[in-house]
Amino acid sequence: MSETEPTALVVFGHHRADSLTAAVAERTAKRLADRGYRVDVLDLEREGFDPRNSVADEPDYGNRDKHYTDEVHAHIARVHAADVIVPVFPVWWYGLPALLKGWFDRVWNYGLTYGRSKSPMAGKRMLWIALAGGTADDQMAPLVQGLLDPQLRVGVSAYCGIPDAHTVALYDSEGQGLEGEARERHFRELFAQAEAAVDALLAAPAA
Repeated sequence: MSETEPTALVVFGHHRADSLTAAVAERTAKRLADRGYRVDVLDLEREGFDPRNSVADEPDYGNRDKHYTDEVHAHIARVHAADVIVPVFPVWWYGLPALLKGWFDRVWNYGLTYGRSKSPMAGKRMLWIALAGGTADDQMAPLVQGLLDPQLRVGVSAYCGIPDAHTVALYDSEGQGLEGEARERHFRELFAQAEAAVDALLAAPAA
């Protein structure tokens, strides 16, 4: 691929390499590649990212040019290089898992993604793909989208200058009560939903 082609960053964090989260991230990356993107897959667990914050990575609101740790600057370089950013994650306690939450806490820092008159993130697109354990008809299902959408699309993406952001929830990530072909078909449908969300993001006019 040429250097003029757009870049997508798919980032996920899960302790199991054989998890559904990893599989959805892989399928998402392939879909983006098929659509002409150079894809950077950031597997936070396998790359050994440390989600714990430190004094060195605390924002200094009097100095937007503060130099953070080398790890943070290496990660933000990958973020800045991306035209499309797709976090893929399991929903734990109606939020992000600690590994991915720590990545945003440390890397999406003051002066790097927000806090400037011209946003370093301007022109990017984001797609948040959440894997929820409950079924779509579970009484708690509306809470998943109701909490994640304003927290992530508005509280993170829009706050950092990315109004062109979308969230999608893939329900029943455990395949509750399903066996054999029915179970396989269910997971194929989840993959298809993730791929359709990528297509919808790329098809929509830029914000």
